[in-house]
Amino acid sequence: MSLQKLKQARKAKGLSQTFMAKKLGYTYPSGYANIETGRNKLSLENAKKIADILQMDVNELFFGEELHETGK
Repeated sequence: MSLQKLKQARKAKGLSQTFMAKKLGYTYPSGYANIETGRNKLSLENAKKIADILQMDVNELFFGEELHETGK
């Protein structure tokens, strides 16, 4: 998972850590900042929310490429 890509995407959209924290329901900006720095683990639910806020695909944002589903 690329946390640097997360930070770059947020900055490219002109969004602050405070804005992201509020959108995710954190009381303090540090709640989100700790995700960007890797101090806190990111849940799948919050990964999806962050991707939606940044208008990006969750796989592209966090894994750098599309993940492929296996078909049966």
